[in-house]
Order: sequence, then C-alpha cells, then structure tokens
Amino acid sequence: MIIKSAEFVKSAVKPSQYPPAILPEIAFAGRSNVGKSSLINTLVNRKHLVKISRTPGRTQLINFFNINGAFSFVDLPGYGYAKVPLAVKKKWGPMIETYLSARKTLQGVVFIMDIRRIPAQEELNFVEWLDQCALPGILILTKMDKLSKTKQAKQQNSIAETLAVKKDDLILFSAKSRQGKDSVWKAIEKLL
Repeated sequence: MIIKSAEFVKSAVKPSQYPPAILPEIAFAGRSNVGKSSLINTLVNRKHLVKISRTPGRTQLINFFNINGAFSFVDLPGYGYAKVPLAVKKKWGPMIETYLSARKTLQGVVFIMDIRRIPAQEELNFVEWLDQCALPGILILTKMDKLSKTKQAKQQNSIAETLAVKKDDLILFSAKSRQGKDSVWKAIEKLL
C-alpha cells in the first residue's frame, strides 16, 4: 500500500461525536501497551501520527485517522492494566462495544497481542465476541524482535492453540524491524 496522506480527523467517546460514516474503517484493538500506536505509525510510514507512550492507557478516546482520503484507521483505547482512574476504565468497555457493534462502515478489527504473553481471558472473550458479531479480525503478534526465532515459533504455536486458531492466522510483526508490515497490509486490503 502506498501511503500518500495520513491525518488525524478527531477523537470521540460516543456515536454522535464520530465523523460521518462515509469511508470504510479498520479498527485497532488490544491490551494497553501492546503496540497499537507503533503498528499504525509503521503502517502509514509516520513516526508521530499516533502518539506513542511508555505509560499504558494513554489512548482514552476513540481516535479516527483518514488514510489516503480512501479509508480510516480507528485507534481504540487499550484495555487491561492501564493506570487510569477506575471510572474511566468502566467507560471504555461500553464505549468500545458501542463503536464495534454499531459502526456501519467498520470493515474489520486488527486485534493486537504481545507475542511474549499467552492470551488471557480478556483476549479470548474479545476474539469470541468478534466471531459472535461476525466482524472479521486480523490477529497480530507484536514485539517479535524481543524473542529469538525459536521462541517466536514456540509462542506462535502456544497462542494459536490458546485462541483455537491456525498458526498461520497469526501475523508476526515488529515495529522496530518493520517485519510483517507487508503481511498486515495484505490482510487489511482484503478487508477493504
């Protein structure tokens, strides 16, 4: 995919704040600090389109980005151990669920997991929920550069088994080396 333009459109909490539902959308979801922002920035060849933070839970709103004037990337708040007030955390679930279940232009969800972690119940629930909603998902394992090739293969097998998917359904990605970028784009282009 050749990226000619990538720009922030707006942040939202509820449907009345979303941009008009005109362009097809691809949402990015995953646990806090899993590398959602780094993945999006790598895909669009930008360093700072999406703000990156070492502190989990910085993305607290649904952020919309216009890509090439042809489609949108939607960065969803991370879930999990984010150090944010409990009241904010409680709003995230309904906010994300409302977006995912009601957005007519949503074509699919890029679901991001850290290759070093075996999926917990939250990840299993999310994958199951995508199936129930008939939302296509692209499963990405980030931070592959942090493991040896042998450990990558072992983790990929374990994660596939835990999620009850085929090993080949999991795309390995590294923002550092950019490995896996083309595979992610091919999967996104299929959904678009």
